[in-house]
Amino acid sequence: MEIIKKPILSEKMTALTDKQNRVAFVVDKAANKFEIKKAIEKMYGVTVKEVNTMIYQGDVKSRYTKAGVISGRTASFKKAIVTLAEGDSIDFFSNI
Repeated sequence: MEIIKKPILSEKMTALTDKQNRVAFVVDKAANKFEIKKAIEKMYGVTVKEVNTMIYQGDVKSRYTKAGVISGRTASFKKAIVTLAEGDSIDFFSNI
């Protein structure tokens, strides 16, 4: 099971990283806070102080075609916001 799927690199999360030393990741739905903490500490070599998780339901989307309305959902996902210890940071843009 891959616990950490991808980082969330949005404008809002970048501002949160700069102000409060927090980063966000899309994680596996079955992972708990302890597993997320261990995976991030191992993958990035940082110390994690706190992990907050939330599950997002997929949005309902509809599209109008000649045959009528086609509706469906986007994928649901679990998001983890991780608070790093003072002095630790993760730079996602170093390999660009």
